[in-house]
Amino acid sequence: MSTDQFAPDRPYRLSSSVALRPEPFGALVYDFTTRKLSFLKTQLLVNVVRELENQPDARSALLSAEVPEAEQQRYLDALAGLLSAGTIEARGTS
Repeated sequence: MSTDQFAPDRPYRLSSSVALRPEPFGALVYDFTTRKLSFLKTQLLVNVVRELENQPDARSALLSAEVPEAEQQRYLDALAGLLSAGTIEARGTS
């Protein structure tokens, strides 16, 4: 579990201990460290999580994944939850 607070202007990535398995509804999320299984319930959220690695910050990942402006806060809230659960992690700026 992460103790960091989510900040949309920071860079993130899928945690190194986590794997995504594509599913019609989105993806299964498996953490090899905790052996916890969870779900990403939409393909758009999967796209956002995959874009985190390629973007300078979480907001840019939303834009790259083409999250509609009206839904962006909901997706930022989802990313905050994923950080808290350890599914995503902050990454260095190097």
